[in-house]
Amino acid sequence: MTPIISIVGYSDAGKTTLVEKLVPELKKKGYRVGTIKSSHHELDFDKKGKDSWRHFASGADAVVVASADKIVMIRKHENTSDDSYAQLLFIENHLSDMDVIIAEGYKSAGFPKIEVFRPQAQNEPACLNDDTLVALVTDADVNISVPIFGLEESERLADFVEQKFLSFQNVPK
Repeated sequence: MTPIISIVGYSDAGKTTLVEKLVPELKKKGYRVGTIKSSHHELDFDKKGKDSWRHFASGADAVVVASADKIVMIRKHENTSDDSYAQLLFIENHLSDMDVIIAEGYKSAGFPKIEVFRPQAQNEPACLNDDTLVALVTDADVNISVPIFGLEESERLADFVEQKFLSFQNVPK
């Protein structure tokens, strides 16, 4: 199973910014990195009237659009519950050729979490008492029993991810 690490935190804490910094650091180390972004909004990737939209609208359960450099899949979600753990496992099947999956959000999914905490937004980290919290990225002085990284320490954080989650794997591809 591909390791899944959730980047969590309150709204506007900097989760996407951290993902943008962490992915290139892991890529520099030679790892294949997949990302998953949780969304609470209805997704609309396809434009009405386009062929792929028409395929999906006709009732197809999955539509793949492939070009020389990209593959995009639109697929009906079979699990309509709010079970984020099951959703991540379902998606992981489509990313099984990755070395690591970075999921933004999915705070309640039960996978290892790295929280981004900004004290100007909240009084304390959201996952303070969460057993799946493995690290905190912050610009605050926080007393917590997990490793703490500064907001600009993406290289050090990538080293941590590699040691904790990827050391069992063979040399990067």
